[in-house]
Amino acid sequence: MLRYDEAREKVVSLVSRHRTLPDQETVSLEHSLGRILAEPITADRDYPPFARATRDGFAVRAADVAHVPAVLKLVGEVKPGERFTGSVGRGECVEIMTGASLPAGADAVVMIENTELEGKLIRVKLSVRSGENVVLQGSEARKGARLLAPGHRLGPVEFSLLAQVGKGEVKVYRRPRVAILTTGHEVVEVGTQPNPMQIRNSNLCSLAAQVTLSGAEPVLLGNVPDEAEALRERIKCGLEEELLVVSGGVSVGKYDLVKEVLRGLNAEFFFDAVAMRPGRPTVFACCGERFVFGLPGNPVSTLVTFELFVAPAIQLLAGGVAEPLCLLKAKLSQPVRTSPGLTYFLPARLEGSADEVTVRAVPWQGGGDVVALTKSNCFLVVPETQTELAAGSWLNVLLPWS
Repeated sequence: MLRYDEAREKVVSLVSRHRTLPDQETVSLEHSLGRILAEPITADRDYPPFARATRDGFAVRAADVAHVPAVLKLVGEVKPGERFTGSVGRGECVEIMTGASLPAGADAVVMIENTELEGKLIRVKLSVRSGENVVLQGSEARKGARLLAPGHRLGPVEFSLLAQVGKGEVKVYRRPRVAILTTGHEVVEVGTQPNPMQIRNSNLCSLAAQVTLSGAEPVLLGNVPDEAEALRERIKCGLEEELLVVSGGVSVGKYDLVKEVLRGLNAEFFFDAVAMRPGRPTVFACCGERFVFGLPGNPVSTLVTFELFVAPAIQLLAGGVAEPLCLLKAKLSQPVRTSPGLTYFLPARLEGSADEVTVRAVPWQGGGDVVALTKSNCFLVVPETQTELAAGSWLNVLLPWS
C-alpha cells in the first residue's frame, strides 16, 4: 500500500507521460479566469516606460541634498500622465506626485513629509541617495521580455499583467471534460426529500466544484445504484470523456462493485489503496486510453482524495503543471492522538495572529462529517509514525483549494 505522497507522485508521473496538450482557443480576457495559458506573453514596451516616482514629494538632484538641511528653489510640478518640459538644475526641485515621470536632471525624490515649504523655497530635512523613491525605466521588464510562459494558470495577478500589456484577448487551452459519477442505493437527488435511510447527493456537487476549480469542465453523470450492469453502462459512458471520477463503491464490501466492473473492462490498476485516513480505498486506474479515479463515497474522504490525487491530474490534462500541495508548519494548540500505520488528514483550524499562529483539530465523526469541514480551514497532516502529539508540537498543515 502506497503512502499518500507516493500515490500522488505516481499520478503525476503517469499522467505527465501520457497526456497530450489540449486544443487552443482564443477567449476574451474577462472570460479567461482559471484557464491555462497557451501562448507566451511578452512586454510590449519597457515597464515602467519612464522613470517613475514612488512617493509624493519633490524631484531633486541627490547631490544637492547630501547635506541637510538644504534649501531648494521650486520650479514647477508634474502629475501622473504628464511630462515636465524643463529640467531640474543645481539647487532646484520640482513637486512630483506618485506615479509621475521623473523630470530630466533629477535623480531622486524627497518625500513630502521630510520637507517644509517656505514660499517658493523648499527646505529638505532628510538626505536621499540617487535613485531613492524612484523606479527606473525598464527595471520591471524590458520591451520584448517574456513575462508569462504557456502552461501558466491565469488568476487575478495574471489578469493585471495581461491588461497592462494590452492583451484583451488571450490564447488558452481548451478545458478537459471530466465525467463525474456517484454510486449507492442510498443516494438521492439534492432536491429530493430523503427517507431516514437515504442521503442527498452532496458528492456530485462538491466534485463538480472541485473539477471546475482545477481547470476542467464537469460532466455530471448522476448517481447509479450498486448494480453491476447499470454501473458498467454508466462507466462506459464516462470513459468517453477525458477523465472519469467515480465516487463510492471502491471499498471491499459486498456491494462495492467499481473495481470489479473496471476489471471487466480490462482496466489496468496503478493502486487501489493508500495508507491514509480518510481515503484509504482510493483507486487510480487506466481503462483503454482514459484515466479513472475511484474515490471513497464518504464526503470528507471524497474531498480530500480529490485534492491529493485528481486535482494534479486535471491540471496536467488542462495543459498546465501539477501544482505542489500547499503545506506549512504550525504549532498545535491542543494534543492530537491517532492510530499507527496511516497518515491522517484531520479537519483543523488555523487561528491566532501574525505574531503567533496555532492550529487545532476540529472534532469530527469520520469521513461523512461535512459539518466539521465547515468549521475548519485546513487539514492537519499527521504522519503514520507520530501517533501522540502534545500541545506545542509542530506539524504540517495542508491548505486545500488554495
